[in-house]
Amino acid sequence: MKIIHLTDTHLMPSGILANGIDPEQKLRSAITDICARHSDADLLVITGDLCNHGDAEAYALLRDILAPVPFPVRLMLGNHDRRPEFIAAFPDHPQDGNGYIQSFMDTDHGRLLFLDTHAEGMSGGVYDAPRLDWLEMALAGAGALPVTVFLHHPPVNDGIRHFRNISLHDDGALLSRLAAHPAGVRHVIFGHIHMPMVGTSPEGIPYSSGQSCTHRFITDIDLPDPWWTDGNAVYRILMIDDLGFRAFGAEVGERPMTRARICAGP
Repeated sequence: MKIIHLTDTHLMPSGILANGIDPEQKLRSAITDICARHSDADLLVITGDLCNHGDAEAYALLRDILAPVPFPVRLMLGNHDRRPEFIAAFPDHPQDGNGYIQSFMDTDHGRLLFLDTHAEGMSGGVYDAPRLDWLEMALAGAGALPVTVFLHHPPVNDGIRHFRNISLHDDGALLSRLAAHPAGVRHVIFGHIHMPMVGTSPEGIPYSSGQSCTHRFITDIDLPDPWWTDGNAVYRILMIDDLGFRAFGAEVGERPMTRARICAGP
């Protein structure tokens, strides 16, 4: 299975910048590249902070930009999003019975889980009892293969000073429940931190983040107030198959220089 992963697109109404960057231009260039190079993908997942202020105009713009994507799309909410405005713009997007933007998808390589950690008015995330109840149901029906989990907020202590107080506020409940799943967790994928990171939780669960498609941080894990910076639009190519799970970074606009030679063998 081939999944395209975008995160932290932070769309503004057309022509308006966010932290000095044009998020519309970044996302349009990413989607153009994805459609040209990965039309064989099975799924596009955007792990939250879809729009910078959660306004209706930006969600309408998002709907327009995503229209050419020729395969299914799953959208998730981050702290910058607003649930009512999102649902108004994407009324057919999957929800759980409580109106949270949560769903699952069964594949030949196990169940994919899409979790909602958004809490109105909070920069950090929440995964409370109603959402955990839904997760319990989703895990119970997941079968004998490991699950792969998508969410916005890191469910781990990432050690980044800026995010110390604004990650997932659940006292470890989500990760604890995932760790108890008998079939295991293949990988946890999130956004929020605007920089690439890969790790393994104390419970042995592997995780990684995508880099923001628009403004991203200059990586300095000890600064409480790191610098925003610019760069090419980026996305990730996630592969789940008989080789396991792999994540590849892709950057839009790289200039080819010299062709590598074909290697025939050892």
